[in-house]
Amino acid sequence: MTLDDFRHEALVEASSTNTECFERARKGALSGLWVTAARQTGGRGRRGRPWTSDAGNLYASLLLIDPAPIDRLGSLPLAVAVAVQAAIASIMPPGSPPVRIKWPNDILVERKKVSGILVESETLADGRQAIVIGCGVNVAVAPDAGLYPIARLSDYGCTVSPADLFAHLFREMADILRLWDSANGIGEIVARWRAVAGGIGEIITVNLPNQSISGRFVGIDDTGLLKLQTDDGGTRLIAAGDVFFE
Repeated sequence: MTLDDFRHEALVEASSTNTECFERARKGALSGLWVTAARQTGGRGRRGRPWTSDAGNLYASLLLIDPAPIDRLGSLPLAVAVAVQAAIASIMPPGSPPVRIKWPNDILVERKKVSGILVESETLADGRQAIVIGCGVNVAVAPDAGLYPIARLSDYGCTVSPADLFAHLFREMADILRLWDSANGIGEIVARWRAVAGGIGEIITVNLPNQSISGRFVGIDDTGLLKLQTDDGGTRLIAAGDVFFE
């Protein structure tokens, strides 16, 4: 997909921009549709957690139709995180703290979460696979504290508007998805992810559905799985979980 394949629909208010994208997909919308909203009334995060969505922040979702075979979609969240990190980093004032990715795709500044990403999928009636990438960025408003410390871009002297930030995200996402190329470019995506990752080499705790495990975060493998070095010297590969720094 090229930049010209992407479109943008701006809403004043939505229950959720992800929900809006899925509704349009069911009506036949083509891949590459962005939906943004100034405010969400029913925003959500991973595992159905509520996401506070007051005006002043960026709420944006991108609809992709059959972006890759299902067995190759695992690397898409990494690509998305690289795009969001690049967009945020590009508008931070000179001298700002670095913008990092916390596995798999939270965006942090000084270990505080400034952006969350939610990737969801649905098989449409005609058999197409709709993938929706939801991005929430704390530009000027700090949501209610959740699992992690949070911050706003304005805390670091960033005066960009949500619309201006979205313009950067629009371009960065197009560039990164072209590089990802239905997972054919996963090697370069993983390299870029590693270059801006936070916490590599440190002791972390990963909350899994049934247990919590701690160990040294030694990076990700070539498919994006988290590599955790455990006390017994072994390495455990983790596909999904909530990461906490010590």
